[in-house]
Amino acid sequence: MSLEVLLVDEDRDVLEIVETFLGQEDDLSVTSEADPETALEMALTGEYDAVVSDLKMPRLDGLELCAAIREQDESLPFFLFSAREPGDVQPAATQAGVTAFVQKGTGTEQYSALADRIRDAV
Repeated sequence: MSLEVLLVDEDRDVLEIVETFLGQEDDLSVTSEADPETALEMALTGEYDAVVSDLKMPRLDGLELCAAIREQDESLPFFLFSAREPGDVQPAATQAGVTAFVQKGTGTEQYSALADRIRDAV
């Protein structure tokens, strides 16, 4: 059985890269969305096991997206995947209801860490 992951980032190149790496995991199926407002509707009406979102996005950032999802669904695992330093984001992320924060970086180990966090939460 595959875990359904909704991936949200306004940068389509980033979406493609992350989707490629997560899609290589046998147990993850990834759906990408560049518009956070559309992603909110998808998260609330779709059958997703987890949401992975960038932090900085236009109109609705990752924390606002998480808070909006939490108003309807407190149990859906929500992960911030951002280049920001964890210490800069953690207090606000905890308040918004973020399940975990995974820092973007160079190399590919970040994708394995993200996949592991998703599996652990689901």
